[in-house]
Amino acid sequence: MKTLALLFLTTLVLSAQKGNHQFPEHWGDPPRLQTRDLVPLPEPYGRGSSTLKAWIEANLARDQEMAGKDQRESDGDGSVTLTGDTQWQPVTLTLDGPFANELDQDPNPFRDLSLVVTFTHHSGEFEYHVPGYFAADGKAAESSATSGTKWRAHFSPDLPGEWTYHTTFLTGKDVALQASETFPDKPVASLDRYAKSGTFTIKPTPSDAPGFYAEGRLTYVGKHHLQFAGSKRYFLKAGADSPETLLGYADFDGTTASTKKKVPLKTFAPHLHDWKPGDPTWQNGKGKGLIGALNYLSSKGMNAFSFLPYNAGGDGDNVWPFVSRNDKFHYDCSKLDQWNLVFTHAQAKGLFLHFKLQETEMDDNRTGHGKSKTETVPTSLDGGDLGPERTLYCREMVARFGHHLALNWNLGEENTQTTKQQVAMARCLRGYDPYDHHLVVHTYPNEQDKVYRPLLGAQTLTGVSLQNSNLRDVHWQTVKWHRASAAANRPWAIAFDEPGDATYGMPPDPGYPGMPSDPKIPTVDQTRQWVLWGNLLGGGWGVEYYFGYKLPQNDLVCEDWRSRDQSWTYAKYALDFFREQKIPFWEMSPRPELVGNPEKGNQAYCLAGENLFVVGLPAGGSCDLQLPEGQSPNTIQWFNPRNGEIQEPSPLKSPKLSAPDKNDWVAIVRTK
Repeated sequence: MKTLALLFLTTLVLSAQKGNHQFPEHWGDPPRLQTRDLVPLPEPYGRGSSTLKAWIEANLARDQEMAGKDQRESDGDGSVTLTGDTQWQPVTLTLDGPFANELDQDPNPFRDLSLVVTFTHHSGEFEYHVPGYFAADGKAAESSATSGTKWRAHFSPDLPGEWTYHTTFLTGKDVALQASETFPDKPVASLDRYAKSGTFTIKPTPSDAPGFYAEGRLTYVGKHHLQFAGSKRYFLKAGADSPETLLGYADFDGTTASTKKKVPLKTFAPHLHDWKPGDPTWQNGKGKGLIGALNYLSSKGMNAFSFLPYNAGGDGDNVWPFVSRNDKFHYDCSKLDQWNLVFTHAQAKGLFLHFKLQETEMDDNRTGHGKSKTETVPTSLDGGDLGPERTLYCREMVARFGHHLALNWNLGEENTQTTKQQVAMARCLRGYDPYDHHLVVHTYPNEQDKVYRPLLGAQTLTGVSLQNSNLRDVHWQTVKWHRASAAANRPWAIAFDEPGDATYGMPPDPGYPGMPSDPKIPTVDQTRQWVLWGNLLGGGWGVEYYFGYKLPQNDLVCEDWRSRDQSWTYAKYALDFFREQKIPFWEMSPRPELVGNPEKGNQAYCLAGENLFVVGLPAGGSCDLQLPEGQSPNTIQWFNPRNGEIQEPSPLKSPKLSAPDKNDWVAIVRTK
């Protein structure tokens, strides 16, 4: 039936394009899935499905709107405006440059015009080549403008003091597809009238700087944990992996639902009351629901969330950065400015940005069960290869959002590209990203060895984003990749970002409306015991929780993060434990064999350091701690991961550890 349906749809599209009446290139590809009816289409496109008719009418309306708005203006005068003057906080350079429209073809403002700004500290210690982008009228988040003369680059300065900037503006076919720190290898023209230089002064970080602005950029430093460049603190994360469709939000410009019944656009209405006066909005109060949701997550002590910036053709099919779903060479300036308002607020609230850059259904040209068939996937970027679509996408993501301090680029959710394709995409991101942000890849539970082993030791990758099908597997899988990456002399930061099977994942709190009573469903206690502590005591750097599709507030439609309120509380207890007890986790290694767990199961966990052992007993009971030769037990402290309370240290005469009861406990053992 599916084959017949696709044949029928192909016939409809072909009938609409017969003769010389091809669809304009900037419309992109027609919808792949269409209704099975036959109706008259707008002239001169003949007949086709009602889905195709709606798509054509929407594009015609947009073209008409653009024609009315786009009275070609004069080019800008080359003046430069700088905003921002504080260490680590965004500095934005706006250049009044060539006039352009989002839909321009020749030159295309995203491909054929390139602004790169070089920022240099007076000490010579730091120099950054920052890619810029077309910003329409410079206030598109408010105006929804599609044309203008403003070109922009964002920068986050490492040091106070004097900095200089120098702008380079090039034009030529696909000049923007060249890496920011290299000169183009094909003929281009330099627009010298837009070559500007100047100086500016940055103030030191104030004592009341909010969120990550108090700590600086989160960086990979050759360890299993990331470190803030300013505060030098090492980072553990906990937060939400769901909803993956977070950016499918009704208040963003140009955002539509392809499957309104299955995955409607979000309003985040349950979090409207979490928005506070002074928080950002746009266009007369839009954005309060999503901003409120981030406020709630931060208030629970969480510090991370993830999202797909592109999922056309995937499960949600409601997020893309383009002016329309299928036009991969023209980006929506106002929508992306609105995204940036949200991301900036998240950073001020101490929330790490997990960019999952693409989805498994459209990361390459393979389909079917196990991705065993090769066929054209219209929404895939260059069919999985590094071509102009994928290269431009990487540049636009880095140029618009790479200045944020705490983020990672994830090559894709359940990624199935080849190793060669993954490495090419990673190198492309590295070529544009002046800050070398954390870069990871995520794949299916049964594909870990196939995907990750060829990448061990690769200099482009700094970690992995793990998924499994059983919460019980978190600990041993974390330990496995911790040790494998260390042995390859490129230690990875190991996060568990999708624990549990697709059906259940991490469940809502007991008693949440619509939550079924089923013994097969994992409990919030098991999530705490096996996932949260299994990862952290396995040498991992944290977790993001996935919400299974059969449960309330699932991965595609979640709008209420309070559905997992208790699990956020448990995660906060864990993060507070490592910070308040000053556990140097970044200097410690997982050693489950020291507590009689060589198979890395869930009866006991052990994170070992110098004269310090953190032992987890997920089901209470006891274990024997095998101390290194020459060490003897000194003290023990028992921490209760269910209420966040810790006992006073007490003498420990024997290496046999016995939990206070049959519940889960964590022990701090110090030796001498």
